[in-house]
Amino acid sequence: MTPPIDILALSPLPDTLAPSLAGRYATHIGLDDAPCDRVRALVGGGAMQVDAALLARLPALEIVVIHGVGHDGVDQAALAARGIRLAITAGTLTEDVADLAIGLWLAVERRIVANDREVRGGGWDVPLARRATGRRIGIFGLGAIGRAIAARAAPFAADLIYTARSPKDVPWRFVADLTTLAAESDVLFLAAAAGRETHHAVDAAVLAALGRDGILVNVARGALVDQDALIAALAEGRIAGAGLDVFADEPTVPAALHRDDVVLSPHQGSATVAARGAMAAMVVANLDAHFAGDRPPGLID
Repeated sequence: MTPPIDILALSPLPDTLAPSLAGRYATHIGLDDAPCDRVRALVGGGAMQVDAALLARLPALEIVVIHGVGHDGVDQAALAARGIRLAITAGTLTEDVADLAIGLWLAVERRIVANDREVRGGGWDVPLARRATGRRIGIFGLGAIGRAIAARAAPFAADLIYTARSPKDVPWRFVADLTTLAAESDVLFLAAAAGRETHHAVDAAVLAALGRDGILVNVARGALVDQDALIAALAEGRIAGAGLDVFADEPTVPAALHRDDVVLSPHQGSATVAARGAMAAMVVANLDAHFAGDRPPGLID
């Protein structure tokens, strides 16, 4: 009987994924207990860090599979140098992340969380909220998630504009740079991938362009935003509010963001029963396809 293929997870796997791997692969949690010379696959979440030093400890590694879509912590050049594949769970969480983005925006505009807190504390009189319908909506990054946000936001929008690497074949208006996008938006959604080009892309200048009536919604990566600049802009009233699912140093969230004009979420974009089930299934599909000699469905070329 052929022994099961050894795969490594650097941290405990989600409850939705671990049972899917059990019986199919020999899964090891953490480097200390893994047979590093036999590990052929590395599985982890979007925050997993994979660099050349780690790869050097895994001489038999053939594929890295991300339980998610973000892979900014993976040194793709180091993988390519070894011929190691990279696969993600593409398409499994798009709708859920987009749903949360709209929910965060509406919660900020209509003070849903702050008002809930007030009522639970016995209060009733609260400040007026903002109208959501008729706002100018901007989206930074028009991949699958950006497009899904746009489709949901379009019925609200007086104008819907976006910035991406290049114009897309979509019915919305393209602008070439992020500062212009912010200046022409009342609500700025972030859906771009993290990387060197987008690190702290939303800085003090972009926030100033967004302006006193503007709202920032980030469901992408905390690294896209200069968090100190955001805190200062909120404290000084230079933007109207923010809806944040991601942060600079998760799970740490600065106390300065605990404000009535900010809605916070603990990186829950994909956290639905349906999405996590689909993600687990695609992790398995990526592994099964690779070890069968086929192209994994979530392969990053």
